[in-house]
Amino acid sequence: MVCVVSRTGRQFQRYNKGRRQVVGCIPYRLKTSSDGTVSDEFEVLVISSQKGDALMFPKGGWELDESVEEAASRESLEEAGVIGDVETQLGKWDFLSKSRGTFYEGLMFPMHVKEELDLWPEQHLRQRMWMKVDEAREACRDWWMKEALDVLVHRLSSSPPSVMKPMEEDKTVP
Repeated sequence: MVCVVSRTGRQFQRYNKGRRQVVGCIPYRLKTSSDGTVSDEFEVLVISSQKGDALMFPKGGWELDESVEEAASRESLEEAGVIGDVETQLGKWDFLSKSRGTFYEGLMFPMHVKEELDLWPEQHLRQRMWMKVDEAREACRDWWMKEALDVLVHRLSSSPPSVMKPMEEDKTVP
């Protein structure tokens, strides 16, 4: 069982040339039909914003005491309640923060989800939804996250199917 609380505050945030660095993941999994058959199609996990009026991928500040991959993994755990393998960076985008009116630097990574938790730090602040890629692209509010999704789709569609494995079922007994 994982038990953590979300980090808060900005005193330990990383900045590059005055721009706050934020790191996020696009959590994905292979689709499984009701009969348990795993396909080569994949789904991505989107979350609601804290105010609940927009959909996005998990992301947040990169802190001084962690690697970029650790930050991406932490944000996915805190905001979406998923654990998985953080893969090679999808890219880096400069974007204007909607709430702060300043430019940020956003780094996005794919995360192949291995476990979806029933309890996670921001479960009462956010909703999470698995969606088809085209649905997620339409629903996501941020242009730079849509571009990151496009990079992921291209990467996964050009990868051999054996590279992706289905999310493993939880083997624990209640």
